[in-house]
Amino acid sequence: MRILVLGNAHRSGVAEAAEAIVPKLRQAAEVVAVDLKQEMDLATIDADLAMVFGGDGAILRAAGQMGYRQIPVLGINLGRLGFLADYQAEEIDQILIDLKRGEFKITRHMMFECVQEAKEPEEKPVVTLGLNEVLLQTGRPFRMSGIQLEIDGREVSQYRADGLIVSTPIGSTAHSLSAGGPILGQDLEAFVITPVCPHVLTSRPLVESGNRTITVRLAPEMGPLTAIVDGQWEFHLNPGESIQVRRAPVAFQLVRLPGRSFYRTLREKLSWGTLPRYRDESESAIPSSS
Repeated sequence: MRILVLGNAHRSGVAEAAEAIVPKLRQAAEVVAVDLKQEMDLATIDADLAMVFGGDGAILRAAGQMGYRQIPVLGINLGRLGFLADYQAEEIDQILIDLKRGEFKITRHMMFECVQEAKEPEEKPVVTLGLNEVLLQTGRPFRMSGIQLEIDGREVSQYRADGLIVSTPIGSTAHSLSAGGPILGQDLEAFVITPVCPHVLTSRPLVESGNRTITVRLAPEMGPLTAIVDGQWEFHLNPGESIQVRRAPVAFQLVRLPGRSFYRTLREKLSWGTLPRYRDESESAIPSSS
């Protein structure tokens, strides 16, 4: 097996973990490249698996770095939550055993393209590849914005809100969830459109087919917005301008080892679907006086 090692050396513990683990990888497989500075051109690198050290942000960055030549990813969590980076550095021996035995599966997940319209006739639209979400949020003077939503060229809704999130199923457990959006199964092919702090009660999240083209337009009378893709890449949207979000022609590939599942991760990381910790009746009894 040919392994590509990626990560964010600026995060505490990443360089140390890579220094300890890469020699073990070299004993079990062929390490084709190591890039902990997120600066290597991966287009010419041929690998069977990318092992990413860091948190979910490192995986999002790695997916963007791979571009339209996605390699299956196994994340080693050295961050806080680690929803995509689901494995710990201490598990590396068992991970290598499972990989050698072929006891893993690769799941495919929808990615998107965020298309920024050209500002001048001679310019081309700017296309940014993403995995999690596009967040549109207000900037100075930090007031509500007017956002128009179109799907496949048809007007759908208008929002007065602090912003709008368009996310994939992978991204549905990130910023969209915090803004009140639903949790989607990761293998679905759909978009979630979630307004951020809308001013009317009728503005609610919307789930649409991943085959649709979503256009978000800033109302002409409003101040500028900032569009942020996967928390990594950002650009400004001026009044009257728009962006399009559409399904990408490539899919993100995630390595799943035995004993792990999406719903187990939800329970362990977000305490989803678990019962409240009820107080034992014996603890609530009033002690009798002597």
